[in-house]
Amino acid sequence: MTSQTPATITDRRRVLVAKPRGYCAGVDRAVEAVERALAQYGAPIYVRKQIVHNTFVVKTLEERGAIFVDQTEEVPEGAIVVFSAHGVSPAVHQEAAQRNLKTVDATCPLVTKVHNEAKRFAAQDYDILLIGHEGHEEVEGTAGEAPDHVRLVDGLEGVETVQVRDPSKVVWLSQTTLSVDETTETVTRLKNRFPGLIDPPSDDICYATSNRQTAVKEIAAQAELVIVVGSENSSNSKRLVEVALDYGADASYLVDDASFLDPAWLEGVTTVGVTSGASVPEILVEGVLAKLAEAGFGDVEEIESVKESMRFALPHELRKDLRPRA
Repeated sequence: MTSQTPATITDRRRVLVAKPRGYCAGVDRAVEAVERALAQYGAPIYVRKQIVHNTFVVKTLEERGAIFVDQTEEVPEGAIVVFSAHGVSPAVHQEAAQRNLKTVDATCPLVTKVHNEAKRFAAQDYDILLIGHEGHEEVEGTAGEAPDHVRLVDGLEGVETVQVRDPSKVVWLSQTTLSVDETTETVTRLKNRFPGLIDPPSDDICYATSNRQTAVKEIAAQAELVIVVGSENSSNSKRLVEVALDYGADASYLVDDASFLDPAWLEGVTTVGVTSGASVPEILVEGVLAKLAEAGFGDVEEIESVKESMRFALPHELRKDLRPRA
């Protein structure tokens, strides 16, 4: 074996790619639901909000005939509408029924689980401390299941201001795409304020969010720079940037695709970490790796932290004909 000088070792440029990364089972299901609806019923198919928070995915589906709207009232009466992976409130289902819309509910089953927990604890008259980001579609959908019982806790700063009716009847739930570490700290502080606070039956942060954060921790410890592929409105992607910085990376940036890479970020860097949010197709990661290879970072190693095999069945509405009978 030829010996390497310390300079040769130091100058070696490499890329560590996190695994798992990219599409989770809920996103895969939601995107396929829109594709299947377009194939079965033809364009246009309406989608309330972005089906998942990724610019490329939304644009691709628009090119195939999907029309994205912000409100249910924008969908023509009697048309087919797909609800996004983030879930909707009962009020949205009611609006759709009033407009005689044919609905496909692509809500991630793990979000549905949180909705069901909110309904169950509200029925028992608990105050529900919902840890999440104000204005996020998932939070709005969950809160809509029990608006009189849900109290939003938006990060650590929300812990001291939240008010409850009875401190002995309080439970916490969370948005599924949060930072695992920050949520743990938020819950600890909430329990200091409300010693009677009870936990949900199972962790609300989804397996994919947790696994991608575990994976990025491993590569961040070895990389000066971590590139996270994902859109600005993707909560789980933004959390990956924060986790990378917390676990050793000198710098971390969120990019929609390879065109957002800044060559200046690579100056003085020998190891780049790459990962992607749960709503990001692999083609965008491949584009980033190609751009890095052009800059001399052609030595690529995939670091697998957790194995994933989760799959969800398509929405039941796509297993029956939504078209009105003649």
